Amino acid sequence: MLRNLFSFIRFFLFWLLFFAITRATFEIYFREHLHGVSALDIIKTFIYGIRMDASAAAYVAIIPLLVFIVEWFVGRRLVKPVWLRIYVWFLVFLASLIAIVDLGIFTEWGAKVNFRAFETLYNSPAESMSSTASAPIALHITIGVTLLTLGVVLSYFIIDFNVEYPKVSKRTKALYSVGLLLIDFIILRGTLTPTPINQSAGYFSDNQLLDLAAQNTEWNLANNVFENLRHPYNPYNFMPEKQAEEIVANNYKVEKDTTVKVLTTDRPNVVIIQLESYTADLIESLGGEKGVSPNFEKLAKQGLSFNNIYAAGDRTDKGVIAILSAFPSQAIRTIIVDTVKQRKLPSLMTEFKDTGYHTSYFYGGHSNYMNFDTYMYDHKTDLIFDKSRIPADQIGSVWGAHDNILFQKNVVELGKFKQPFFSLVQTLTNHEPFVLPTPPHFKGKDLSEQFKSTAWFTDSCLNAYLETAKKQPWYKNTLFIIVADHGHRLPRSTSWAYSPAKYHIPLLFYGEVIKPEYRGQKITKLGNQTDIAATLLAQLGLAHNNFKWSKNLLNPYSKQFAFYDWDNGFGFLTPEQGIAYDSQGQRIIYRKHPNADARLTEKALLNGKAFMQQIYTEYLAY
Repeated sequence: MLRNLFSFIRFFLFWLLFFAITRATFEIYFREHLHGVSALDIIKTFIYGIRMDASAAAYVAIIPLLVFIVEWFVGRRLVKPVWLRIYVWFLVFLASLIAIVDLGIFTEWGAKVNFRAFETLYNSPAESMSSTASAPIALHITIGVTLLTLGVVLSYFIIDFNVEYPKVSKRTKALYSVGLLLIDFIILRGTLTPTPINQSAGYFSDNQLLDLAAQNTEWNLANNVFENLRHPYNPYNFMPEKQAEEIVANNYKVEKDTTVKVLTTDRPNVVIIQLESYTADLIESLGGEKGVSPNFEKLAKQGLSFNNIYAAGDRTDKGVIAILSAFPSQAIRTIIVDTVKQRKLPSLMTEFKDTGYHTSYFYGGHSNYMNFDTYMYDHKTDLIFDKSRIPADQIGSVWGAHDNILFQKNVVELGKFKQPFFSLVQTLTNHEPFVLPTPPHFKGKDLSEQFKSTAWFTDSCLNAYLETAKKQPWYKNTLFIIVADHGHRLPRSTSWAYSPAKYHIPLLFYGEVIKPEYRGQKITKLGNQTDIAATLLAQLGLAHNNFKWSKNLLNPYSKQFAFYDWDNGFGFLTPEQGIAYDSQGQRIIYRKHPNADARLTEKALLNGKAFMQQIYTEYLAY
């Protein structure tokens, strides 16, 4: 029986070693981001990660243990011994695959591979695969094959695949079996206390990359999937519900419901141009790269700029909801894919339709991506113009028609509509894999240069579109609202998922309906994408009570703040302080002003927690 115990130990040692190898792979892959990190901190990722590794190994050991116990009591083999090799190698293959998927997901989202990645793949498989087209596929395949080969070879030397069944009494078998199962259960739970191990077990540093590296990728993924598939509940219960409600309501409370009128009319046509991934880092006047967006800079001098605006989240599905429904991102969930919930949301489409506007949605790709078409139909959109209406020879990328084609179609179709009209135009060229119908403006081959080239192309298309629109009879009575759907880690690759810089986006009101005295002005009030609804409706003299998560940026009495979230946490910004909070590690991982009064930091954190809690509470209630 001693040999069986050693076999059990060797099985665990194999998985601990293999998980350590995948962790090392993760850290080597992102070694540039670990510049300046001490060797001791790297070692700590393995030390702090071993509990979660052991827990994952214990889950893997359940089936072999049960097979061993059943066959031992029966007194004969029920399955051929080769099954254990197949079982181990299959799991090694899965772990290797998850490891390389994790590299791609973390590169783009700044989060470990999770349920949302598979949810997105399920809802829009083609587009999801296109999102990874810019990844180094050959390198990832090489890494995967190397991990798989290492796992198989190491299993030969470490795992005892020829388990013996000692002949002992049934009582001894029972005691020994219970002992093994009990040991496995304790390791699986990771503790002898009533509370089992969770993701925070690997947290030890203020450097989020180190904390995430310490987590066991497979354990984290399985836990995340389980949490998302179980009966819905709010994972963000930070305080009594009444307190959270009051904190959120107080942020939107204004001394006087008024607005600075910047338009010459209260019934303009409205065209919202939603620019794909157009982070503020692409715009020099917003602190971004020089020369990428020359036309936007020109437009800003003629329009009304909002220079301190932050996206609700990090994906297009979250941006559409934030812009049209003024509903913040729900972090680990996306409400637009849930038809029952999303149709209960307020929407600018519905508001404008009920006010007598013709409503339309233009997108060069498939409008069923992430349930966009269903959302539009459910909110009274008269026309959905997408890839299906565009000739095949004008489809230039895996996503659909390039922005120049989309803008051309929009100008033509708007001329057919009865005024006033409301239209959302959603671009796509500035998206992975960064394919262009023209030679790139920036000649570099790296992703940053490719990203800047597609952004430059979108900027040129936007300018050409507006120049063409100026010749149309409806132009003089049209307000154009130019905004990004979300930010991006590129072109600088310096922003982590929690960094406010990743969520900083442009917002510009443009058109001849803007009073001359406001053209070229810059509004520095801190705000969100969600604030577009209240700001716009107030200009038209329409009620915006339905959009409770939206504040009027042109009301001098509205408070300054911005909220954003990502899979693992949230950020809350005020002029005095800004914080980012990791919900898994339960700690602040970013402070805008590290030396600010602790009370300002605590206030920002309390507000952020209240927002995250109430947003998810309302999401569940829809």
